[in-house]
Amino acid sequence: MKKNKEESVIQKRGKGQTSEQKRKEKTPKATPLKMDGTSKKRTAQSKTQTPIEKKPKKKKPVKIIFLGGVGEIGKNMTAIEYGNDIIVIDAGLTFPGEDMPGIDSVVPDVTYLSQNKEKIRGILLTHGHEDHIGGVPYLMKEVLPDTPVYGTKLTLMLTDNKLQEHRIAGAVGRVVRAGDVVRLGAFEVEFINVNHSISGACALAIRTPVGLIYHSGDFKIDLTPVAGEPIDLKRIAELGKEGVLLYLAESTNIERGGYTMSETVVGTTLDHLFSENNNRRLIIATFASNVHRLQQIIDLAVKYRRKVALSGRSMFKVVEAAVKIGELKIPEGVLIDIEKTKNLFDGELLIVSTGSQGEPMSALTRMAMGEFNKVTVGTNDTIIISANPIPGNEKPVYRVINNLYKKGARVVYESLEKIHVSGHACQEEHKILHALLKPKFFIPVHGEYRHLKRHADLAISMGMPAQNILLTEIGNCVELTENSLSLAENVPAGTWLIDGEGYEDYGTSDVMKERLKMAADGVFSVSLAVTGNYVINEPVVQAYGCVFTESTGSAEEIKAVVKRAVDGYVYGYGYQEELAAVVKRALKNYFYKKSKQSPLIAVSILDV
Repeated sequence: MKKNKEESVIQKRGKGQTSEQKRKEKTPKATPLKMDGTSKKRTAQSKTQTPIEKKPKKKKPVKIIFLGGVGEIGKNMTAIEYGNDIIVIDAGLTFPGEDMPGIDSVVPDVTYLSQNKEKIRGILLTHGHEDHIGGVPYLMKEVLPDTPVYGTKLTLMLTDNKLQEHRIAGAVGRVVRAGDVVRLGAFEVEFINVNHSISGACALAIRTPVGLIYHSGDFKIDLTPVAGEPIDLKRIAELGKEGVLLYLAESTNIERGGYTMSETVVGTTLDHLFSENNNRRLIIATFASNVHRLQQIIDLAVKYRRKVALSGRSMFKVVEAAVKIGELKIPEGVLIDIEKTKNLFDGELLIVSTGSQGEPMSALTRMAMGEFNKVTVGTNDTIIISANPIPGNEKPVYRVINNLYKKGARVVYESLEKIHVSGHACQEEHKILHALLKPKFFIPVHGEYRHLKRHADLAISMGMPAQNILLTEIGNCVELTENSLSLAENVPAGTWLIDGEGYEDYGTSDVMKERLKMAADGVFSVSLAVTGNYVINEPVVQAYGCVFTESTGSAEEIKAVVKRAVDGYVYGYGYQEELAAVVKRALKNYFYKKSKQSPLIAVSILDV
């Protein structure tokens, strides 16, 4: 990421001031911060001007546009618009479902933002998880290349890695810290420190012409974090006293009662697992982005005198980024190349790996399948999976666990030990935030519909009128005024499917329809050679994913159907396409009558 010539104001919220004073205070312009967090010295101080009293104009509504992250887990993206100004909160991705064969990832449809790119004043990233930053490269391809991207050090470092992978140059990174305030057109945004399962997570207090919007980001209340400060409940309470017009709150863990455990609990569990497996090789799979967890693992490796080998591309990238900015501290000589692990005794080694979600190409999955030539899993291995399966991802995770057991390894996972804690708030933590913020209106976000509904019910149980709550869907545009919250006309929205370098709209994807058809009924191909007005060869038929049985017919019978279809065909201009259609139609009717199946039929006409 680079600097941008156009500078927005970045200020640190002053101490000892009232919220009203902080909002009115004029602040100096700041030079855009570099990726390493340094900035040039601020010199120019703006002069305070006495405003001229004017007759107040009727304010237009603020629009909140939901492009992802409602009615689903992942690919979070929300836009807030007022007049000619738009800010974008997060740009995430999610992983493809079983109905998306061959797709690498899924991101929000950003057609609306592309159509309004001149209005976009900045992209605000709450933290560095894939479901919040994974879609940034696709968004940047659609908007102006110098659109500034705001986030904390680690968040921007991880985002920059993604932009480099996509060969996107020229993006503008603006490093912020908790307490910083940025002015973007009609909006003033304050970054609020929160706890999550990654360093540098922030909530956003967004001052708009109609009132204050509080966006929670992903958070939990951890009063004993392993690194950094606890969530800034004091500042959140101050915002509640100032008056919150609208609360946008994540809902991922809303079905769980009580409180989310502290990250320190995981450290205690890991400690006794290291102690109990003193003579065994340890392999720990965890989220690469959970830098706090990685720090605990590294510290325990040092304590128990183990060398650490990293496995998995994302693990290398995150560790490199975190060490570079000082978020992760690794003593010299602790890390070794995984190629050298065979020279160590089992009790001297720890392998930290990707694959906690059973991803097909991840290091742990390949170990479980016996397809990872650098590590062979055996009976003296203890494998710790320090993560919970993402909702809907349970099958591949348990498939990996089963395969590891078959290889004789011990496997420790969440249902056996307190080896993972969530980064998301449970019900009692949500109640605390609602009580402190006391919002006038509420929209639950970041969850499937059941999560949003349960969160709405929790807000109602705390005294919020049901008419002041909206449950939204992707594409909804909500209009917010000082006294109302209502749905407006929807905007273009949906899902883009990413396959390698290409992507297309899920709703209109012929490719996906064809892939699903191939998966369901197979593929049948026919090749014909034609010269003049004659077919000069026997039809060549091939089936993929189809079986010739009495119900589907034999190859000879299918050839006969093709011959009857082309017999007497009148050849004319553009006949190849027409002849292919004739053959497809005949075979489609034949297969349906014979077996009630509809395989994808491909016809190739060779003019000789």
